[in-house]
Amino acid sequence: MVTSVFASERPMEPVSTKTAWTGRILSGLAVAFLLFDVAIKLMAPPEVLSAHETLGFPPELARSLGTLLLACVVTYVIPRTSFLGAVLLTGYLGGAVATHVRVGNPLFSHVLFPVYVAAFIWGGLFLRDTRLRELFLPRR
Repeated sequence: MVTSVFASERPMEPVSTKTAWTGRILSGLAVAFLLFDVAIKLMAPPEVLSAHETLGFPPELARSLGTLLLACVVTYVIPRTSFLGAVLLTGYLGGAVATHVRVGNPLFSHVLFPVYVAAFIWGGLFLRDTRLRELFLPRR
């Protein structure tokens, strides 16, 4: 008999409606911000292109980064692939942290902002996905 990683003597309780909605709201806030970021990267106004140059990226890379971010967000929004999407977004946001550290931007407003977004991504997923909670919460 094969058992899964999630096998236990006692199944975990399903996520309550309140917890699930809190998770959806956290995830929704993160997705809304990221979709705004996608939109401005795809539209590529002059301000965005100059910001890319300031960060050390070629301006013509803005649309490619926007497309990559959109693919990660779509992967996160689909319930079946949300864990993979969270991992991909964590990598993307980690690159943003590294970029801001490299150019010497302020800690709390620029360097840690992607960390705040990642906290919303993982917090929202944790609250709405029983399987993820099974990995981290001890059984009683």
